[in-house]
Amino acid sequence: MDTLITILVAAVLTWFLCTIYVRKNKQREQKARLAAEQGKLFSDGPQSQHPQIDNDRCIGCGTCTSVCPEGDVLAVIGGKAAIVKGYKCIGHSLCAEACPVGAITMVRARPGVNANLPVLSDQQETSIRNVFIIGELSGLALIKNAVNQGRDTIDFVTSRLQDRSCSSGEYDVIIIGAGPAGISASLRAIENGLNYLTLEQSEIGGTVARYPRQKLVMTSPVEFPIYGKFNKTELSKEDLLEFWQKVMHRVDFKARTGERVDDIKVLPGGKLEVVTRKANYIGRAVVLALGRSGTPRKLGIPGEDLSKVMYRLIEADHYVNKRILVVGGGDSAIEAAMGLANQHGNRVVLSYRQGSFSRIKQRNAQRVEACIREKKIDVLFNSNVISIKNASVSIDVSGQVKEIPNDYVWVFAGGIPAHDFLKNVGISFGVADMTKELAVAAQSRDFS
Repeated sequence: MDTLITILVAAVLTWFLCTIYVRKNKQREQKARLAAEQGKLFSDGPQSQHPQIDNDRCIGCGTCTSVCPEGDVLAVIGGKAAIVKGYKCIGHSLCAEACPVGAITMVRARPGVNANLPVLSDQQETSIRNVFIIGELSGLALIKNAVNQGRDTIDFVTSRLQDRSCSSGEYDVIIIGAGPAGISASLRAIENGLNYLTLEQSEIGGTVARYPRQKLVMTSPVEFPIYGKFNKTELSKEDLLEFWQKVMHRVDFKARTGERVDDIKVLPGGKLEVVTRKANYIGRAVVLALGRSGTPRKLGIPGEDLSKVMYRLIEADHYVNKRILVVGGGDSAIEAAMGLANQHGNRVVLSYRQGSFSRIKQRNAQRVEACIREKKIDVLFNSNVISIKNASVSIDVSGQVKEIPNDYVWVFAGGIPAHDFLKNVGISFGVADMTKELAVAAQSRDFS
């Protein structure tokens, strides 16, 4: 009798625990499905790199969802991993590395998904033969990806070079951009013994040089040509800039700063002419490492030409006891507002035209919510800046105009990307059919 009671109790307990598990699992799936539906409001699908899931191999363990630092990119739905908010993915690849059955690979979205991405071959070659694109502009975020692309693309360029001698005044490869991708490509060109030149319109380091102090720029080991592997799992802006300084002092690092490229022309015979505002250069290949930030987009309102209006925040601690307006709702705006709000005596207002933050990183969403609760930041949703004056700004908030005292304004309205430049050069975007062109390129391994 005691044995029967024990069995019954165990059965009831097992049924109770299973019921709780199933219920919680259904709740998680419901939340995941809701997040997926919300994601569709902001995106038709992954816009650049994203995880590709093999459902036949996926066992629904949820490991991928737990390691993703961006939050709800992935979720387990119907017992299988699924992309919930693909637009949040920035290519950490931690999900692919953590998957115990190898069911996840990182891929780029199809060109037709995002018409703002250039069509590239597997070797990063554009529709113009011997013109390559690497880094953010290729559709892959993260410095680690940019470094790897810079190295691999130069290796491919080198493999095409049969005649290693250049005519006088010509280069094997011209690298445009000296951010992480461009520096990696430059170092690999040195390592491979190429006659190269690197051009940069601003400063060595690209956008990394303009990051706030101590900002983490890499969270996994990366290997640079010549210098080998960086084993630190976390690298700050300062760590990377210290490395840039070492590179800049190399005698064989040939970079010219303050030289903006205006055009790239294909010459008879297939060589390429790079036109800048200072000179023209001839190369057998061109590697574009321009980044995606481009030229800061302006609001086009009265007073925007005042010296108090800025588009990049270099050092937040230079500003104390100030009345500050930050315009924008992306990660850059959020990070700038939080950085400025943490300085002594600052009063920070954040103006965003939408009704909520929809596309920011999970960690930024949590941090800005805490800042709002602690009244460090005053957020004005559904607002638009009308004009900027010497000591104030006028803002339309849900149809009502407010005049707010102000000392400085930061605008983070995105940038005018390099797309127009690339299209003017003749590079194909989106759904353009490159099949024939790429097939022709693949048949010939040497330069014309």
